[in-house]
Amino acid sequence: MALRGPLFRLLRTQLSHTCQQSRAQSVAVLGAPFSRGQKRRGVEHGPKAIRDAGLMDRLSGLDYSVHDFGDLNFHHLETDESYMDVKFPRTVGAANKMLSGATSRAIGAGHTLVMLGGDHSLAIGSVGGHAEQCPDLCLIWVDAHADVNTPMTSPSGNLHGQPVAFMLKELQDKMPDIPGFSWMKPCLSSRDLVYIGLRDVDPGEHQILKNLGIQYFTMRDIDRLGIQRVMEVTLDHLLARKQRPIHLSFDIDAFDPSLAPATGTPVNGGLTYREGIYITEEIHNTGLLSAMDLVEVNPVLGASREAVEATASLAVDVIASSLGQTREGSHVPMDEIPSVKDDTEQLRI
Repeated sequence: MALRGPLFRLLRTQLSHTCQQSRAQSVAVLGAPFSRGQKRRGVEHGPKAIRDAGLMDRLSGLDYSVHDFGDLNFHHLETDESYMDVKFPRTVGAANKMLSGATSRAIGAGHTLVMLGGDHSLAIGSVGGHAEQCPDLCLIWVDAHADVNTPMTSPSGNLHGQPVAFMLKELQDKMPDIPGFSWMKPCLSSRDLVYIGLRDVDPGEHQILKNLGIQYFTMRDIDRLGIQRVMEVTLDHLLARKQRPIHLSFDIDAFDPSLAPATGTPVNGGLTYREGIYITEEIHNTGLLSAMDLVEVNPVLGASREAVEATASLAVDVIASSLGQTREGSHVPMDEIPSVKDDTEQLRI
């Protein structure tokens, strides 16, 4: 069920913001084959796996002009020493700077952007580039993990567990000057962010969530409240004061590993298929989706071909649902039901 009432009518109002003007007409797909934000190789093949699962055909069946911008060509530095235990900082910083520019250009040209990862450190660039064009954006982060560690709280030093810390203005006095990230400026306040699906949060992250008053929903909250109520509260929190562009950052490990086994950090007890798709349907129903990430599909980690195909196909479903595919099917609009024709020639025969 979609939202009804004053908030629903508000969200359906025609938008005048330049970020929203071409929302229903044009989608750009951009691959980001990158893995240095974490230690497991293979996630750089995520964009190809998602395309091979039929993404472009699926999107072409929706009411959009679809543009495939191909994959970014990232360069890995031969020498990239850790800094304060942060792994590959210069390589990750350079990749995100490139992605930020590509994201900004695509959204500035009037496209709704779909970024295919790659690991979740790439959200630094996608959200940062989106914010260049839409500085009032809000962020819905669907993930088993909060990814808001700072270099001082991170147990691993992997940057795919730290992207949100780079974005939040309230954490900038907690963030050292990491090599490779001088270009990145914080672009979100804590009230601009909602998490959905958390179930593996580090101690430092838990403290950050509580101290900053960030709105989040764990899997226990989803069990207790139901996904419909979770989405009502999410959209009210982000949009009741002002309608504004939505950035959806969706980690495939938000789903239960039985549905998405080919990923690097699976955690039991995740979203069901119906819960995940309901999230994306409700975001689409706002009419405010401006950009989305689909990350952490790792074909190398699938135990079988079937496991890889199931994970990649699920990613396609998430993206298509975010862009308007409905569970009752996508249908060509009809002005009226066709009438029975009196075929006199046929009667003569």
